Amino acid sequence: MAVEEEALKPERRTRRVDSGIPGLDELLNGGIPARNVVLLSGGPGTGKTIFGQQFLYHGLTKGEPGVLVALEEHPAQIISNMLNFGWDVRKHQAEGTFEIVDAFTGGVGEYAKRERYVVKSVDDVPTFIDVVREAIRDLKAQRVVIDSVTTLYLTKPAVARSVVMTLKRVLAGLGCTSILVSQVSVGERGFGGPGVEHAADGIIRLDLDEVDGELKRSLIIWKMRGTSHSMRRHLFEITDKGIVVYPNKVLRWRRRVSEEEGA
Repeated sequence: MAVEEEALKPERRTRRVDSGIPGLDELLNGGIPARNVVLLSGGPGTGKTIFGQQFLYHGLTKGEPGVLVALEEHPAQIISNMLNFGWDVRKHQAEGTFEIVDAFTGGVGEYAKRERYVVKSVDDVPTFIDVVREAIRDLKAQRVVIDSVTTLYLTKPAVARSVVMTLKRVLAGLGCTSILVSQVSVGERGFGGPGVEHAADGIIRLDLDEVDGELKRSLIIWKMRGTSHSMRRHLFEITDKGIVVYPNKVLRWRRRVSEEEGA
């Protein structure tokens, strides 16, 4: 216990970025180290998309411009979904502090014609990265979320690590703190692509498991460069205001039986 308490003492040398997710920064000694590229991995229903959007919107409330790269959902639907949590990004779009890079529609449809940043083919990774780079530079973005990076290498798993490394160089080089959403299938305990865990500065894994006939969401920080962090699996919930992490609630696994207990 003494060792963990020592590990969780605040670290002041590294500049931190507030995640905007209640309870999470406590597990990271004050926040995500600036310029880190974090792989947010998890299966369906774990809250990955909400996590990324919450991170971005919190930055907007602090005057930090943000870019959301949409690979799996229509930009109009994203804006609508964020409104459900009270995150109205439309005014920030009008002010030029928030943009969605549309890598979903392929430039097809009336909505896409009004958009500023459109990727017509995600198979063309160099062009995709050029559009993302342009959006970041134009907005002077400090936060970036790519949802999901898995789409970029889904048909070519062997290039997963090189794609993440390229993105890392661009994002960190432009001064962004970034989240790359990575999908895994139900029951899979990996991170969504061969070798991607080595390319990312940090890995946060979200899980949804059945415990005594009830689904429970939990989070574990697998690694995070630039800071010590909790090594425990913490419970979290998705509320009508977004994700809330409970630092004092831990999910333990013993002999294939999970137990919830206080930290």
